[in-house]
Amino acid sequence: MAVASIETTLELWASSLRDVKARMRPLFTQERVAVSAGLFLDGLLGGEPRKTGWMRAEAAGDPGPWRQQAILGRGRWDADDLRDIVRDYALETLADDDAVLVVDETGFLKQGKASCGVARQYTGSVGKITNCQIGVFAAYVSRHGHAFIDRALYLPKAWTDDPARLKAAHVPDEAAFATKPALARAMIERAAAAGVPFAWVAADSVYGISDVEAAIRLASKGYVLGVASSYTVKSLGKGKSFTKTAAAVAQSLLPQEWRRLSAGDGTKGPRLYDWAYVELADRSRRWTRGLLIRRSIANGELGFFSTFAPAGTGIETLVRVAGARWTIEVAFETAKNELGLDHNETRSWHGWHRHVSLVMLAFAMMAAIRHRANNTRPKQTPSPRILARQRLSAGQFRKSAA
Repeated sequence: MAVASIETTLELWASSLRDVKARMRPLFTQERVAVSAGLFLDGLLGGEPRKTGWMRAEAAGDPGPWRQQAILGRGRWDADDLRDIVRDYALETLADDDAVLVVDETGFLKQGKASCGVARQYTGSVGKITNCQIGVFAAYVSRHGHAFIDRALYLPKAWTDDPARLKAAHVPDEAAFATKPALARAMIERAAAAGVPFAWVAADSVYGISDVEAAIRLASKGYVLGVASSYTVKSLGKGKSFTKTAAAVAQSLLPQEWRRLSAGDGTKGPRLYDWAYVELADRSRRWTRGLLIRRSIANGELGFFSTFAPAGTGIETLVRVAGARWTIEVAFETAKNELGLDHNETRSWHGWHRHVSLVMLAFAMMAAIRHRANNTRPKQTPSPRILARQRLSAGQFRKSAA
């Protein structure tokens, strides 16, 4: 793969930044607000470790954070319109018919009770129950790269059952309680309705046993969804009909039914596991159900995935789709550490969605730059003999001109 020079990369950075600012300009009715939004984006992409209002204001040359805060609060613009801009922009570079739509959630640690959606709830970000907000995200993962294309703030019932609390956080009247799988289903349906090219959906066990599966099948997409070891597996094939838990199926497998495969490259190289696939009969001739099982080489720990795939799909493809889920975890880490995904200081519904959507735009821009830089042929450096000829010709030209 060719890698662009530093000069080419800087040119890509400058042109891409101008491009994304121009794309979001129609969202704002006033030029000064659009300028402030552009400076907000500059702040997210800057080198400051904390993307707070004061630090963004200092980077923008503002005397205080008020303009930055107005973008998230008092300004009149629709964060869902920006979400759609981000999606379309990302697809211009990353689109691929075999892409995977990965759905997952992340936590935003918070103090107090006023921030929209905050509650004591479990978040995998720290692996415990704590005071936080939970955001559900959809990431588009293809061979060209990855980017977030959708998001939603989860509102616990303690919020949706309290009208005064909803009003104080400026939650829209149409917002109602929705489970995390329901939020994920809405994202999948939104992506399908927008014509987003993808072949698969991947998610962990939070989304594996729900109406998410029905939405994916309705869109004629395949899936690899995490399930618990107690998940009931039903096979209707001739001569091998059974009803077992996923754990019982794993125990019944023979040694030769396991294969060592990589679920993709990690920071230390290929992520190798032992995998087994049990195909289950389905009434459809075009699609088949199955159970994909992952076994850790280090300690034998098992992971289980319910699958739905075109008939004849090999285990290598299913493992690749399962491995795509790790991509969103890396994306969360990058977005938090480098772009301030979790540095939102506002308490309102609109503030959360606006901040997160602007971070998504910055992330998508970086993904586009990375892809283009890695696929740009560097300029060839002339050989010493050619350089000598060029210097000689230049000298003769200067003499003639004199």
